[in-house]
Amino acid sequence: MSEYGPAPTSEGGKPQLRCPLCANTVFQREESRQESRWGFTSHRMTLMVCSHCRYVLHFYDAHSIFDVD
Repeated sequence: MSEYGPAPTSEGGKPQLRCPLCANTVFQREESRQESRWGFTSHRMTLMVCSHCRYVLHFYDAHSIFDVD
């Protein structure tokens, strides 16, 4: 058990994402891309925005030297 209590589960029994600030479980999914410091690589991230308090959780997808915009 974590300090936040037991993780909420969806109907399928899988763990469900929960906001660390307000414990909301409804999120808006956004995609983001950020270049590295010198611009050689591009980092893709998934941003989960809490629909209640607007807290943003960042999830790192992958990076590639060939992702040039």
